[in-house]
Amino acid sequence: MAEEIKDAAEQVQDDADETTQTVDEAVAEVEENVEENEESVKGDDEKKSKKKDKKDILIEELTDKYKRTFAEFDNFRKRSEKEKSAMYEVGARDIIEKILPVVDNFERGLATVTEEEKQTPFVDGMDKIYKQLMKTLEDTGVKPIEAVGKEFDPEYHNAVMHIEDDTFGENIIAEELQKGYIYRDTVVRHSMVKVAN
Repeated sequence: MAEEIKDAAEQVQDDADETTQTVDEAVAEVEENVEENEESVKGDDEKKSKKKDKKDILIEELTDKYKRTFAEFDNFRKRSEKEKSAMYEVGARDIIEKILPVVDNFERGLATVTEEEKQTPFVDGMDKIYKQLMKTLEDTGVKPIEAVGKEFDPEYHNAVMHIEDDTFGENIIAEELQKGYIYRDTVVRHSMVKVAN
């Protein structure tokens, strides 16, 4: 009986060795197949990365077109805003230039009023209208250019007369013949002045 057990044990050992050898061969074969599949997948990925799909190319083209169109629109919007503000400035200057002769006429008319006439309701009303007009112009950014007693500046003054007078310094404005006005740091109308020395 001991021999039978020994033979059975040897038989089991032989069967186990064969099974182990078969399993080892199967594992080696599976590992080899996995390596081959990995190389194949890598090759396919490289091919895909080298050759893009038509959809991807179309998506890239449309994205690029969208970005360019958006940039053009943004530039157009900014340019339109600048043009609008410039048009407003030009329109405002045009209106101011047309109002200034009215201001001049008010000043000339009020300058001819005598002291006795200043107390009349009509002259008082005209004076109030003139002051209201000047306040409105000032609120919109229109200011008169200071001239008399200042040094002549060709950016603000237009010299139409020249006098020799020792009471004034050299290149000093002796008299203002017509008021000049500035609108937001730009000259709307130069002051017409008489310059001394």
